[in-house]
Amino acid sequence: MTQQDFTKGSIRKQMINFAGPIILTNILQVSYQLIDSLWIGNLIGDKALGAVTISSTVIVTVLAFIIGINNATLTILSQLKGKEDHQGLVHYVNAFVVILSLLALLLGVFGVIFSKNILDFLNTPHEMLNGANIYLQINFFGILLLMGYNFIGTALRSLGDSKTPLRFVFIAVVLNTILDPIFIAGFDWGIAGAAWATVISQGTAFLLAFIYTLRKKMIPFTIPRRPKWEEVWLIFKLGIPAGLQMMVIHAGVMAILSVVNSFGGAVVAGYGASQRIDSLIILPATALGTAVNAMVGQNIAVHRWDRVRQIAIYGAIYNFFIMVTVATVVFIFAKFLTRLFLNETEAIQFGTDYLKIIAYFYPFIGLNFILNGIVRGSGAMYQVLVLNIISFWLLRYPLSYICSSLMGQNGIAVGVGISFVISSFFAYAYFQWGGWKKKRLFKDGG
Repeated sequence: MTQQDFTKGSIRKQMINFAGPIILTNILQVSYQLIDSLWIGNLIGDKALGAVTISSTVIVTVLAFIIGINNATLTILSQLKGKEDHQGLVHYVNAFVVILSLLALLLGVFGVIFSKNILDFLNTPHEMLNGANIYLQINFFGILLLMGYNFIGTALRSLGDSKTPLRFVFIAVVLNTILDPIFIAGFDWGIAGAAWATVISQGTAFLLAFIYTLRKKMIPFTIPRRPKWEEVWLIFKLGIPAGLQMMVIHAGVMAILSVVNSFGGAVVAGYGASQRIDSLIILPATALGTAVNAMVGQNIAVHRWDRVRQIAIYGAIYNFFIMVTVATVVFIFAKFLTRLFLNETEAIQFGTDYLKIIAYFYPFIGLNFILNGIVRGSGAMYQVLVLNIISFWLLRYPLSYICSSLMGQNGIAVGVGISFVISSFFAYAYFQWGGWKKKRLFKDGG
């Protein structure tokens, strides 16, 4: 049985067994993006890679709201799983399927029609405009498959299964790795080939996952029907702030990039390389955050606050040891890692300095993921949104600006690192004294 009941048993073992496959899944998803970039950059060229980068940014930003709705899946379904409310699971899975499908179709049509307008609004360089538009339109065309692919993985994790999603992400990565060179160079489709490789690989993984979970009765899918108003209300009540969280994060990243841009091309290149490495560094922390969200959700549903507390403690302990280990490796090999992406001496130096300065601050951002994951498991999405606004807009952006003004380019890392520490105190304060424990998504009777 791949689905775990987190309301009983050893929390220590459950967290390792549950978070491990999520970490591997996250690594595969990052490798998916890196492989895509390598094929596009080497087979088509730098301009094509730039066009795809712009289009990918648009897709992520436009999808932020739908991703937020999808993230609400983890909290709602995990609580219903903890309550052993099978009928509730049937109703809410149906509601999620209907809502996400409609939103995906609407966004898909909107994106296909207005993709060029969006790119014009972003001042996309003329030489990249056509390629970016083609890539964007094809991805919007396949948006329903992309969302289905993500929904099944999230739904399975909420029910205590993190191993099955790993298999289908692996299939998508392998397929994309094979199809990219065939479509790009073999069929001479260029950027369109890269886009179709993405849509087909993720679409195939989605269809295989859907058939598999349906046959094994792992997710209670039914013939889609109109959901009840209270189901729609709860999904949007959690999904809207979850979507806004994504938008706050993306906007915050762009704001910090504006600080980086003021120091010139070498610093921008070094920062870009460090952020690619950063996306790998935080994978264990994000995986632990996802794990505690699902684990806590099940236990909150049956009022096992003793276990919720233990999940928080084990999550914090695992985060500390894993992130300190990762930080040490990054600190020692910072220059080597930066050189994997860069050739220019000045850019390599900044990237190396940035990673060395910020390395031992990572356990604090990891603690944020753990504590926010626990609070999110209760359904307190607006509260997590406020914590994210504090983290990015009251701390990270201002501190990176102030410290870089006082200390020069290395002040960027100092400011970001200090914001990790202070925001973890805010997260702990709300975890310890906030009202998230009083949050109730469902009546005790059902």
